[in-house]
Amino acid sequence: MNIVLFGPPGAGKGTQAKILTQTYGWPQLSTGEMLRAAVKAGTDLGKKVDAILAKGDLVPDDVVIGIIGERYDQPDCRSGAIFDGFPRTIPQAQALDTMLADRKRRIDVVLELKVNDAVLLQRVEQRIKDSGGVARADDNPETLKNRLEVYYKNTAPLLDYYRKQGKVVTVDGMASIGTVTAAIAKTVEAKKS
Repeated sequence: MNIVLFGPPGAGKGTQAKILTQTYGWPQLSTGEMLRAAVKAGTDLGKKVDAILAKGDLVPDDVVIGIIGERYDQPDCRSGAIFDGFPRTIPQAQALDTMLADRKRRIDVVLELKVNDAVLLQRVEQRIKDSGGVARADDNPETLKNRLEVYYKNTAPLLDYYRKQGKVVTVDGMASIGTVTAAIAKTVEAKKS
């Protein structure tokens, strides 16, 4: 089964991806991790990525999909994968669909973790208070607001793309981790049968 986890920053995608990996054995495919691994492995694509990153440029979609394709062809992806942080745009989603179709596979479900932005901002503010005012540089309300704006502008339109394919299942991301996990498990089990 191939799953895309979808939702704004702080929605709990990483947490749920780890749980899905532990429960079903599907690897979590994170584009950032894959790009770093390709560079480290010294593959042809990795060398190309290294040169692009060395200039400070963004890695083009065709290169990213090539890296994903290389990773997806590994034995641990035989029964499926969890796509985390990819796709982020409609062209990326189309390229992913094509890459999977070339392997006679497809995205089975897009799990949208629906959250309340105001509550996400409160969580960041609470983490800062709980840490005595010491937090990561990117863990602050202003950064989160910017990341949310980018998400809604660039990534949220993907929901319509996948809705037209009948693949989106919305889960209340504001519920407890256990409740979110149970809702996702119910969806996965229904899709598997």
